[in-house]
Amino acid sequence: MLRKIASFTINHDTLTPGMYISRVDGDCITYDLRCKWPNKGDYLAQAPLHTIEHLVATYVRSSDWSDQVVYFGPMGCRTGFYLIMRDAVGHRQAIDLVKAAFAFAADFEGEIPGAKQIECGNYLEHDLPGAKAEAAAYVRVLENVTPDTLVYPE
Repeated sequence: MLRKIASFTINHDTLTPGMYISRVDGDCITYDLRCKWPNKGDYLAQAPLHTIEHLVATYVRSSDWSDQVVYFGPMGCRTGFYLIMRDAVGHRQAIDLVKAAFAFAADFEGEIPGAKQIECGNYLEHDLPGAKAEAAAYVRVLENVTPDTLVYPE
């Protein structure tokens, strides 16, 4: 019998955009970077989501915390992303890193990292203006995030 995974136990009817601790596994913390309201019909379009993935993943893996980054990638429901970090990074540092990474994406100009045909499995599906707009919207959401608000709503 399949077990229900932790993320499916969160009430998505009360979940709002924000940043949350999704789970802790040993020395790894999974952060839920919720950009969109679940089940409201407004989701991250595939091309901007893909571009944000490239920009933010490159940023966090180039940061001072790069050795502590395990994974950054999109949620299948297209309402946000997961960031998995080692617990050597405190919650305040993780919040600051996410804020800086999305601000970087919101202001990015130039060639999207890793978006050439030889580097990317779907190199034609990118949207930098769309990614910048979505990242800027999430930067505004992050203004109110603190270590005390990283808990999922009831």
